[in-house]
Formats: sequence, structure tokens, C-alpha cells
Amino acid sequence: MMNKGKNMKWNKLYEYPKSIRSLINDARHYDIGDEKLPSVTTILSATQSDEKRASLQKWKDSLKNVFVKVQNPDGTYSDINKAEHVKNVAANRGTAMHKYLEHHIEGQGILDLTEIGQEAERMAKTVIDKGFKDLEEIWGSEVTLYYPGLYAGATDLCGVYQGRESIVDFKQTNKPKQDKWITDYKLQMAAYAMAHDHVYGTNIEQGVILMCTPDCFFQRFIINGQDFRNWKGEWLRRVDQYYANKNRTAT
Repeated sequence: MMNKGKNMKWNKLYEYPKSIRSLINDARHYDIGDEKLPSVTTILSATQSDEKRASLQKWKDSLKNVFVKVQNPDGTYSDINKAEHVKNVAANRGTAMHKYLEHHIEGQGILDLTEIGQEAERMAKTVIDKGFKDLEEIWGSEVTLYYPGLYAGATDLCGVYQGRESIVDFKQTNKPKQDKWITDYKLQMAAYAMAHDHVYGTNIEQGVILMCTPDCFFQRFIINGQDFRNWKGEWLRRVDQYYANKNRTAT
């Protein structure tokens, strides 16, 4: 395990805010100062296309009568819907992988001997070996970013990657992704970059996604230049749509 600052250059240029997450009408919000701001994922979910919503529902419907046996903490077994099980396992695996990477960046050790924990450790080590070699400078890890009056969120890392100021996100995936399948990830990074630029006066023009499957297949997606600026514009459109829908509902 590396020591913080030994193999990675930390440069704590910015003071990132503390925040509390809360639910408002079952939607995640961030309490920052006196504001309760919708999360980036809340806005994306509320403004997703009918096509994407229908595709997700079709997948759930295809598995609505399929159940798997899952062991409970007390050793007993319960039948759980397969779609729900797949979602839960992916979420737990992703959380464990993120925790390992966060501790690694901070120069701390972590030991999780559960099956998911060991799987997540192998995935995290793959991300470190194949994705961290181009990480030149770290401003912050697991930081809250917000755009006053509009939205907030938490990104995995802010810093310099391949010589460019960047937002870096870590993702677990059940299977390899095609570029056209990760539009929400691109919008997330655009949102975080715009929030960082607005609050701290930066000019972040690059998003980096470091992704790994359970069998340790690694993918890296780098979005920059005009492409990244286009995603910023699309993100602003989604924000406008979110608040327009919210205002219509309130009247």
C-alpha cells in the first residue's frame, strides 16, 4: 500500500464543503449551507428519456417471476426477485470497490474478507494498476461539489490526469460497456466539472472514467475538448428540464 504523497502528488488547492445527504420525496438531495440541492443523479433520473425508462422497465418485467435464493445474515435463506438481487449485488460491489480505492488514495489499508469485498479488491487493484499511472495530481478524493441554487453531487476524484485538469470517476460494471451506453456517466462528469469551475474558478475540460468488471476487464473512457463541452451543454439542458418540470408540478 502506498503512502499518501509518496507515489501520488497531492495538491490541496481547494476547500471542499461538508454536506449531509437527505431524501426529499424519495429523491436524494444535499444539504449545503442553507440550501437543499437535488443530486446530479436525481436530476438525471427525473429527466431520463422515455426510451431509457421503457428499456429499464422491460428488463425488470422480464425477471418479475424469476427468483434466486439469498442467504441471510442469520444463515437462513430467502427468495428475492432476480432483478432486485442483481441491482443490490452491483451496488454493494461498487461501494466496496470505491471504499478500497478511497483508502488506497489516502494511503490507508482496508480488509474486507466477504466474497463481495474480495471481488471488489481485485477490481480496485486492476483500476489502480491500469488507470492510476496517468494520474499526476490529486486535489481531492470523494469530494462534494455543488452549483449554488441548482444541484450538488459527490465525485470520486478531482485533479490532473494526463496533463489536464480533470474529473475522475470510478465505475463497476457487470459487463463491458460500449461508449454509447455511458451517456449518464458523461453527463455526471460534465455536471461536476461545471460546479467546480463555477465555485473555484477552474477550467476543467476533461472527464475520465475508470471502469472494471467482476472478472477484472478494465476500460478507460476519456472525454475532453469540444466533446466534453457538448456534454456540458446537454447537462444544462437537463437541469433546465428538471426545474421546468418541477415548477409545472408545483403549480
